[in-house]
Amino acid sequence: MSFDPLPLSTSQETAAGDTPHRMDRRRFLKILMTAAAAVGLSSTTALRWAEAAAAGKLKPSVIWLHFQECTGCTESLLRTSHPDIARLILELVSLDYHETLLAAAGHQAEQALRDAMAARKGEYVLVVEGAIPTKDGGIYCMIGGRTAREMLEETARDAGAIIAIGSCASFGGLPAADPNPTGAVGVGGVVTGRPVVTIPGCPPNPYNFLGTVLQYVTMGRLPELDALGRPRFAYGRTIHEHCPRRPHFDAGHFAEHYGDAAHREGACLYRLGCKGPMTHANCSTQHFGETNAWPIGIGHPCIGCTEQALLWRTSVVETVEIEHPTPPDTYPPAHAEHGGVSPAATGLAGLAAGALLGAGAAYARRLDRELGEEPDEEA
Repeated sequence: MSFDPLPLSTSQETAAGDTPHRMDRRRFLKILMTAAAAVGLSSTTALRWAEAAAAGKLKPSVIWLHFQECTGCTESLLRTSHPDIARLILELVSLDYHETLLAAAGHQAEQALRDAMAARKGEYVLVVEGAIPTKDGGIYCMIGGRTAREMLEETARDAGAIIAIGSCASFGGLPAADPNPTGAVGVGGVVTGRPVVTIPGCPPNPYNFLGTVLQYVTMGRLPELDALGRPRFAYGRTIHEHCPRRPHFDAGHFAEHYGDAAHREGACLYRLGCKGPMTHANCSTQHFGETNAWPIGIGHPCIGCTEQALLWRTSVVETVEIEHPTPPDTYPPAHAEHGGVSPAATGLAGLAAGALLGAGAAYARRLDRELGEEPDEEA
């Protein structure tokens, strides 16, 4: 396979002082293979992606809209601890409109959006970050004189694929938390009649986004989705099933308080309110930027940020039911905890036993007299 490494611009200079860094073939393929594996595809698919990228064919047009959000999804994508991921995403897609990264402003920015929609009509990938307010005509989020709802409906009409990135765009997130004063909803609450891929998380993993976009562009189809529109390759299992602290759960080794001995030893965080048993995500198996920077990895319970029913709707310290319990969730541990017996309890038990024995002997003598039999003196 012929391969010309992608030039990746960076603020750092090489030894020559004027040549931008370039990603070598090995590192490029490694990231593509990781993305392919994340969506359940083979390494052959990653090679196809690499060939398409080297030939300049893998440049899908992406229009990225921002609504009610904190821009954390974009920031996490751009500021991963493994920076090649962020650069690679920007090299593999043609990011034609993105308010955070756009150099233009005002009328020029609005024109850039119209041009991007017209140039790749019916083909571009629409990415939405943030919830959409619907109350009072949607006046709580307006850009260029138009409401977020108007912008979304217009842009989604000619999109080839629609991706809601982050929990706010997926389900409403924090803006939709009770009492939801702006009537905030996720993309699916506005766009109906067509599939919307939701990639929830606060923030979501960049690999999940990259794998979804690359599969759509190279194979012409979206990944398999669950009932909430989430790709099954990333959200098909609960964190509890493959949590690195699961052995502690199985052994009944729980942290009871932050900072106690069990917590310091890496025990299970379930009793501290961990939502892992009900949270579908791949956080523990697909780390952000190849680090262990996720809640459970740093000693904090999972807050269920990929679940519409949990995020901002349950207390952080509230324990949850275990979805689809598996052994040993379904039966007591082999070595159950046993409490000690205090001296007072031992004394009371002795008194009770003595009273019972005495009462039994008295009853036996009485029965002998009634039967006309003399008790055995030797006995």
